[in-house]
Amino acid sequence: MLKGTYNQTMDAKGRMTFPTKLRELIGERFIVTKGIDGCLFVYSLEDFEKRAEKIRSLPMAKARALQRSFMAWACEVEPDKQGRILVPQSLREVAGLEKEIVVAGVSDRCEIWDKKRWDDFNSSIDDNELMEALEGLDF
Repeated sequence: MLKGTYNQTMDAKGRMTFPTKLRELIGERFIVTKGIDGCLFVYSLEDFEKRAEKIRSLPMAKARALQRSFMAWACEVEPDKQGRILVPQSLREVAGLEKEIVVAGVSDRCEIWDKKRWDDFNSSIDDNELMEALEGLDF
């Protein structure tokens, strides 16, 4: 399971160190694509293919939007010897990534966030809503 929050920095060329603990779980090559809520999603090659297959099985009307937002933005990355990945300019722009970023392990995927967006998102979470969501899960 992918978990944890890691503060990272992105250099002027769009390179960032992908956390070793997450890299060990997700694999040496993985997919980065447009996510939801202003972040990027990161999947292992295997998990990405499973999701792509599910999208392909949908009726065309439902699949089009998912294909365009999930598949068209996807790129395969492989960390260099220093553990850095290059995030394409188009994905940096869509996620508002600049210098300070956060990588979060979120169960079956990772998310890459601009630090300010991450902080804003977390500030907007209502504890009461979380408690309601947890009801019945025996937490």
